[in-house]
Amino acid sequence: MTTYTPRPIDPTALKELRSADDAGRGMVPTLDEEGGAPLRCCLRRSVPGERIALVSYAPLRRWAAETGGEPGAYDEQGPVFIHAEECGGPSAGPGYPFAGSHRTLRRYSAEGHILGGELVDTLDTAAFTRAFTDPSVALVHVRAVEYGCFFYEVRRP
Repeated sequence: MTTYTPRPIDPTALKELRSADDAGRGMVPTLDEEGGAPLRCCLRRSVPGERIALVSYAPLRRWAAETGGEPGAYDEQGPVFIHAEECGGPSAGPGYPFAGSHRTLRRYSAEGHILGGELVDTLDTAAFTRAFTDPSVALVHVRAVEYGCFFYEVRRP
């Protein structure tokens, strides 16, 4: 069975985002008093007392810069939570992060164009297998249904 790996925001990108985000704004750290924010640096929910920041992130733009894709109008940026300071990244655990609710799997071509998406009730290997059935799919973004927020990407294995 194929293994699909959720990819957190790259450490180099995190360093850049902590200086200036993809909208050109400086980071504004806050003390998370409630917890529960979906952290894209370590793919877990925050706990009360952690220093976090909400930054603007353009995942497809950064992927395109790395791969030579040209997303054109599909390039978008949106808010994501990260730790305000460097963290240890994700810890290996069973299942897929942020799987407790409906999610959208948005499929992209090697050029960075949207090829479609699927609303999934269960974020599991079968959902990613369906997403990568089309050989022209290069990567998949996992997104929240409620706000459309980017959670993480999965690349073709």
